[in-house]
Amino acid sequence: MTGWTARESGRVSLFLAAAMTGVLVIIGLAYDGAGQLRSLQRADDLAAEAARSGGQVIDRARAIEGGLKQIDEPGARAAVDTYLAAAGGVLDHDVSFPVVDGEKQIQVRVRITYRRAMLGLFGFGTTVTVTGEATARALTGAP
Repeated sequence: MTGWTARESGRVSLFLAAAMTGVLVIIGLAYDGAGQLRSLQRADDLAAEAARSGGQVIDRARAIEGGLKQIDEPGARAAVDTYLAAAGGVLDHDVSFPVVDGEKQIQVRVRITYRRAMLGLFGFGTTVTVTGEATARALTGAP
């Protein structure tokens, strides 16, 4: 006889089931947390590169006439759309043109949806949307 009574049978199994559920939740937090962080970094990188690509499109007619070099809004929007389509088909983005100290800039906001692999099994939701944002300006060569 091992010392176990009929009342105690199955208690270890119940403890292991509860402990394993907790361990799986912790693994899910680590795995999906890292995936969400990678998605956030990707959104930031895409926004920065899209803003850079849009910031390179200047109003040529105005620049040729000797005026200030400013970002061409329609051309910049097209450049951002083209870049994001080529970079993986990111369709959910916003482009704006704030004016800071009299200078027109381009601001790009990119949203990416991350699909949770493990935490959705525990009721934490199956997707989360992350946002990356970047601002660029046209370099004019002036001091």
